[in-house]
Amino acid sequence: MTETLTLRAINRATLARQMLLAREETSVAESTARLCGLQAQEPKPPFLGLWTRIKGFQAEDLHTALDERKVARATMMRGTLHLMAAPDYLSLRSPLQPVLDAGLKVLGPRAKGLNVEQVLPVARGLLQESPRTFNEMRSLLQAEFPEVNERALGFAVRMCLPLVMVPTQDRWGFPRNAAFTLAETWLGEAPSPDSPSALDNLVVRYLAAFGPASAADAQAWSGLPALSGVLDRLRPRLRVFSDERGRELFDLPDAPRPDEATPAPARFLPEFDSLVLAHSDRRRVISDEHRPGLTTKNLRVRATFLWDGFAAGTWETERKRKTATLRLRPFAPLPRAALKELSAEAETLLAFTDPDAADLHVTTEPG
Repeated sequence: MTETLTLRAINRATLARQMLLAREETSVAESTARLCGLQAQEPKPPFLGLWTRIKGFQAEDLHTALDERKVARATMMRGTLHLMAAPDYLSLRSPLQPVLDAGLKVLGPRAKGLNVEQVLPVARGLLQESPRTFNEMRSLLQAEFPEVNERALGFAVRMCLPLVMVPTQDRWGFPRNAAFTLAETWLGEAPSPDSPSALDNLVVRYLAAFGPASAADAQAWSGLPALSGVLDRLRPRLRVFSDERGRELFDLPDAPRPDEATPAPARFLPEFDSLVLAHSDRRRVISDEHRPGLTTKNLRVRATFLWDGFAAGTWETERKRKTATLRLRPFAPLPRAALKELSAEAETLLAFTDPDAADLHVTTEPG
């Protein structure tokens, strides 16, 4: 008989994979691999995501890992930027290529005259000469393909060539218009060729970081359709559970699944954190009632805080002269004990984000 996992049991299992039950003593590269990447649409969130997970994390730790090419910022799942451990980028990007190819559909009429097979060799040659910003790439490609929309040219290169961003000494690792280079140039070898085992490995790595999970969950995280066939192929290697709604969930046999009564500390997640984006059914971390408030009208994913393991509100910071303020916006009134623990964690976070601030303030406002 299939074992049923409660919502809290699923929550605690996911938090354990995501290093959110306790900060852990580990390196940036090891934690990034364990998390199967961190969402990095903007430069700052990966620093905050690692701070909330790694014991004693300092911003310099990520700068060093980037400079030593142990991790890289690159286009990955769902066509979005992620911080990836270098070996994972090389092995996991290839099975995601169909998602990236399909992303070209968003160009619509702007894709008129675009021949990707002609553009990519030219782009590759330009990048072999030197890392390029996309402003530079678009200009150079427009000179070669004057009849094609320059935005379409740049987007095709971003989606269809294995590129990584070149880090700088900017505070959060990358300027707004960072340069890109070819992955094989920066990381030392080309991405692995596509194969069924590569796709199997992608799904296994997902379950290790975000399981127990359904086929629909894996599809939501990766952007790939029809992963149920992959999970059926892997079924002999996996544990199979059901949730309280009767959905079939897959997991690795030896993956951590703590008791649902395991305490979960207050934690702050940055904008776009993968924890709130990696499942089709996100009730394991945020209720259906509160989920609409997670995303803004312009599709930004708000920073959230966890209380008792679940998203209990959003937060934001403000800096005025020498004063740094963190504002909590709970979804619902919180117990005094929760506010006390969250405030203490928030002050520690402000000390990380604004080490030169003379005053740190935490406020609670209506959501």
